[in-house]
Amino acid sequence: MTHDNTPIASAGTGLVDLFARPISYLRLSLTDRCNLRCRYCVTEEESDGCLTKLAHDELLSYEELLRVARVAVGMGIAKVRLTGGEPLVRRNVMQFIRDLTRIEGLDDVRITTNGVLLERYGRELYEAGVTKVNISLDSFKPERVAAITGVDCFDQVWRGVETALALGFSPVKLNMVAMRHVNDDELADFALLSRRLSVQVRFIEFMPIGESSRWNADTYIGTDEIMARIAALGELIPLEKGRSDGPAKVYRLGADAVGTLGFISPISHHFCSRCNRLRLTSSGGLRSCLLHDHEIDLRPVLRDGSGDEALRQALLAAIRNKPEGHHLDERLRRSGSDCHGRMSRIGG
Repeated sequence: MTHDNTPIASAGTGLVDLFARPISYLRLSLTDRCNLRCRYCVTEEESDGCLTKLAHDELLSYEELLRVARVAVGMGIAKVRLTGGEPLVRRNVMQFIRDLTRIEGLDDVRITTNGVLLERYGRELYEAGVTKVNISLDSFKPERVAAITGVDCFDQVWRGVETALALGFSPVKLNMVAMRHVNDDELADFALLSRRLSVQVRFIEFMPIGESSRWNADTYIGTDEIMARIAALGELIPLEKGRSDGPAKVYRLGADAVGTLGFISPISHHFCSRCNRLRLTSSGGLRSCLLHDHEIDLRPVLRDGSGDEALRQALLAAIRNKPEGHHLDERLRRSGSDCHGRMSRIGG
């Protein structure tokens, strides 16, 4: 549904959508390329080696990405997260990141990575000003990591985690996509890690994204069950959310735990009423909701000689069209429909 009313957009108040949600967060997918083939990201066909990649001219250039970021920050965007694919596989990525962190008014640049290249790039990232990192890790068992990701990479990822902690990244968040009969027997091991390491272990519900997604009701495990199983290990103490915190409900597993636990429930307890983000896909599609397919293609705006006002209007249009909620649970019950974009391009 298209809305005609214009959201508030000013230097004083920032951006607010039609449902009174402040919009302050932009996720930039730098590439659809990845050095892994995670089962919840690619389809069964793609995992066999026939993954289609965007052509070079379909990707936004670094100059175009910087232009979008500058305009968005000027409108009130305060936080940018770099995603992929795997953002660190794109050529000359560190120079782009250094240019991004120099944008006046942008003081919070974060990165989500699979961790394989974090040992190599960790110090450069930290020195460039990217000091907050999310690392995807779905198992502590090397053979299981290989089965989930298609690559024998556990040791590299764990060295990346250790590098981030040693350098002083804060927070360091470990993202575990919980899947029944796949890795749910490790829920306790992940939770207990937060008692001894200064990390936030985040349990994320498996989302149905992609026409050939491997998601199904038997694999899905909801947050309520995850929390119930972890609560058997000790008291879950709820923590207050900070202003720049994401959608996770955060707890400490016992008062003496060094780290924390986060629970992200896009299906069972969706956080649409608090959603503050826009997403720019690696192909230049501006999405206001991860789980809705509507996009505004920014490539024509960036490449037809239009000025920044046209880009600004495109960003406002995306905010005007931001849905009140994804209603994914209803859509799945009704017809099994899901989001048909590809996670490696959306940068979920």
